[in-house]
Amino acid sequence: MIPADTTAKILESAHIEEVVGEFVNLKRRGSNLIGLCPFHQEKSPSFTVSPSKGIFKCFGCGKAGDSAKFIMEHEHSSYPEALRYLAKKYHIEIEEREQTPEEMVALNERERLFNLNSFALTYFSETLFNSDEGKAVGLGYFKERDFREAIIKKFQLGYCPDKRDAFSKHALAAGYTEEVLLKTGLSTQHDNHLYDRFQGRVLFPIHNLTGKVIGFGGRILNSEKSKAKYLNSPESEIYIKGKSLYGIYFAKTAINKADNCFLVEGYTDVLTLHQAGIENVVASSGTSLTTEQIRLIRRFTNNITILYDGDNAGIKASLRGIDMVLEEGMNVRIVLFPEGDDPDSFVRRHRSIEVEEYIAKNSKDFISFKTNLLLEETANDPIKKAGLAKEIVQTIALIPDSIYRSVYVKECSRLLELPEQTLLNELNKILRNRFRKQVSPDFPEPAVESAPQQELPKPEGPETSPTYYQERELVKILLHFGRNEVNHKVPDEFGNEVNYSENVAQFIIDDLSHDQIVFENETHKKIFDLFAIAINEGVVPGEHQFISNPEPDVALLSADLLSSPYELHDWKRKKIFVKTELETLMQNITSSLYKYKERIIDARLEAVSIQLKEATSFEDQMILMHQKKHLDSIRFKINEILGIVISK
Repeated sequence: MIPADTTAKILESAHIEEVVGEFVNLKRRGSNLIGLCPFHQEKSPSFTVSPSKGIFKCFGCGKAGDSAKFIMEHEHSSYPEALRYLAKKYHIEIEEREQTPEEMVALNERERLFNLNSFALTYFSETLFNSDEGKAVGLGYFKERDFREAIIKKFQLGYCPDKRDAFSKHALAAGYTEEVLLKTGLSTQHDNHLYDRFQGRVLFPIHNLTGKVIGFGGRILNSEKSKAKYLNSPESEIYIKGKSLYGIYFAKTAINKADNCFLVEGYTDVLTLHQAGIENVVASSGTSLTTEQIRLIRRFTNNITILYDGDNAGIKASLRGIDMVLEEGMNVRIVLFPEGDDPDSFVRRHRSIEVEEYIAKNSKDFISFKTNLLLEETANDPIKKAGLAKEIVQTIALIPDSIYRSVYVKECSRLLELPEQTLLNELNKILRNRFRKQVSPDFPEPAVESAPQQELPKPEGPETSPTYYQERELVKILLHFGRNEVNHKVPDEFGNEVNYSENVAQFIIDDLSHDQIVFENETHKKIFDLFAIAINEGVVPGEHQFISNPEPDVALLSADLLSSPYELHDWKRKKIFVKTELETLMQNITSSLYKYKERIIDARLEAVSIQLKEATSFEDQMILMHQKKHLDSIRFKINEILGIVISK
C-alpha cells in the first residue's frame, strides 16, 4: 500500500508532457501539445496534452486522464504499479515492505511475468560478471566482439549457465512457480522436469518503452548444429514479437531528436551503433517488419532509414515489408553496405564520423532504390520492364499523400524512361479500383474495426435523457471555474439589492440545493457531491482531485471536460478584442442554470400532459391542470430571464 501523502507527492511531481513525451512525439500547438495517439491507429494527430491542467485527451478514441492514468492505459498496469513507475522516474522514495511469497502469488498475471523477468535479468547479469563460467564464456564473447563494459551494462546483457536447470532451480527457490516460469518461457518442461530455455547462451534482454524487460534473445556460443543460433522468448501476455523492437527504450529520445530511425536486423548491430555514438537505432530482431512495429517507430518520427548488408536476395525478400512503411505514410530511405559487410562489421572497422558520412552519402529513397534494384533484372527485356513499371506504380499507390505520389511518378518516369502520363494512368487505375472495392456493396472488404470509442459511464437511462447535456455543462463550469469569484446582487433584509461575492462552486451548489434539484446522471452527481462536501468543509477542490480520483468514471469524465481540441487565437495581436470566458462567466453560469431548469420543467410538463390525457376523474384532471398552469408560469419566467441573459 502506497501512503496517501506519497501518492500526492508523486502526482504533483509528474509532469504530464514529460511522462507522455517518453512514448509519443509531441509538438507544440498553442498552450497544448499534440501527437499521434498511442492507443489507436491514426494518421492525423488528435491526441492532446495540456501541461497546465496535467491531463491528456485523445479526441479520436476518447481516452483521457492524468500521468498515472496514461501509464495504466499504455502499460496495462495497475494504479499502484503506475505510481511506482512515476516515483522511479522522479526519484521519489516509496516506503514499501518486501513482499511475502503469499503476496507474490496474489499479484496479477502481468505483474508476475514482469517480476520474474526482472529477477532473471539480475540473475543473468550477475552470472555474466561474477561467475567463472560467465566471465570466461559470456563476457569473453562480448569482449571478442569489441563491446565495452559500459555498453554491456547499459543494455543489461547476461549469460545463462551451461547447466540444464540452474536458473529454474534458483527461481523456484526464490518463490516463483512453475506456471510463471513456463509462461515467460524462461523454462521449458519435459517429463515433469523444468529445464532452462537459454542454457549456455549469452542473453540480450528485450525492453518495452518504459524499460521493463518483456523477453530475452539468446545466442548459443558452441557450434552444435542441432540447436538454433538465436533463440527468443516465446510470446506471452507481455511479449508479442511483432509488436516489439529491440533497443526502442534506449533509442526513443535519440530518434525523436534526430527525427529519423535507423532500422537494422540484429541485436549486435544495435549495440555496435550505440557504442559508436549512433543511438537512434532499433532492430526488428530477425522478424519480418510488421505494421505494429512501424507504428511504434511512427510515434517518434515519420522517417525510417533501413540499414542493409550487401545481400541482394535478403533485400528483395523484405521489399513487401518496406511497402508497409509507405502505406503508413512514412518516408523510407535505404542504405546498402558494401558486399560482405553488415552494420556491425562495417561500424567496427570504421570511425564514427566515417560511418555517419557513409550513411548520409549512400542513403537513397526507397522508390528510387527499388526501381534501380529491379531494373538490373530486366536486362532490356520490354516485357520484364513493363512488369517492373506496374510493380513500382503499385508501390507508389500505397503512399497516402498525393503530392509525394506525383513526385515519385516523375522520378520513376525518368529512371524507367517511360512517359510520365503512362505511369499516371496506371496509378489512377489502381486508385480507382481500390476505391471501388471500398465502396462496392457487391464485393465488401473485410470489416476494419475503427478505434473503439471509450464511452463515459452513463446512468441507467440513456445519454440523451432530457437534462444530460445541461448537467454536463454545469459540471464543466464547476471543474473549470469552481474556484473563481463571481459578483452578483442579492436582496438584503429590507429588500434592497446589494453586491455579493462568492466562488462559482458555492453559487451553483446553493442555487440547485435551494430548488432541491439533484443530477440524474450518476457520474455528474458524484462530482457535484464532491464539490458540495468540500464546500461544506470550507474549501473548493482543484482539478487534480478529480482527474486523479480513484473512481474511474469521475477521473475519465473530469479529464474529458477539462480538455479541448481547440486553441483560441490571440485576437489582440490583430487588434480584435473579444470577451473572454472569465468576463462573461456570471452570464454563462446564469444561462446554464436556467437552461437546465427549463429542461426539467419541460420534462415535467410532458409527464403532466401525458397524465392529463389518461386521467379519468374530474378531481385528478383539476389537480393536473393546476400543476400544468404552475409549470407553464415557471417556464414563462425562465424564458423571460433567458431572453435577458442572451440579449446582454
